[in-house]
Amino acid sequence: MDPNNKNFYFSPPMRESEQSFLWKSSFEKSPVRYAFFGGVVLVICILSVLPAFFDLIEHRHGIVLNDLVLQWLPAINLSVPVFVVIWSMALLLAIRCLQNPYTFSLFLWSFLFLTLSRIITISLVPLDAPLNLILLKDPLSNSFYRGPFITKDLFYSGHTSTQFLMFLCLQRRWEKAIALCSTVAIGIMVLVQHVHYTIDVVVAPFGAYLAFYLAKKIVNKAFR
Repeated sequence: MDPNNKNFYFSPPMRESEQSFLWKSSFEKSPVRYAFFGGVVLVICILSVLPAFFDLIEHRHGIVLNDLVLQWLPAINLSVPVFVVIWSMALLLAIRCLQNPYTFSLFLWSFLFLTLSRIITISLVPLDAPLNLILLKDPLSNSFYRGPFITKDLFYSGHTSTQFLMFLCLQRRWEKAIALCSTVAIGIMVLVQHVHYTIDVVVAPFGAYLAFYLAKKIVNKAFR
């Protein structure tokens, strides 16, 4: 395999020895190492401040939107299917990231920009939780917050945007198709559970694409 070939990071499934070669060859380049470790450090830093940020927004007053879609939708608890879809896709992405340093770095930086953009939009658009909210119970995510359920991290939807980010970062067609379906499914389910407003879900893919666009510029330059 030739690391300078443009298809180097977009090859068919590889054996374990080939995957090791892929990582080793990539890390021989200083820009790749800087992009990788820089992204890891920044993501750890931003994740460390998220619990405090969510606690802050949870105690502020916001507005309740008059959402016609939510008024029409019955409130149903879909915590279990939401959990299954989200973490099944996370497992698939984790496997692909371990196999390919480019995919890992691309998602890492995309997630970084996505999280930063959500901090900004949530701060600028103070919203109270929708009426008839049913708390979304996710044992893995909720344990990270180390506190009560977060209900005001609304504009825009982190669940929906992260799924769309997976769609953008995954490379194989069948994986992209599954990720796109999961994006639609999660967007619908968080509305049915009334944990987000319609505008939160509609804007989410645009926020994800912007984060992906910025990340791709950095990562492509490093891997060039």
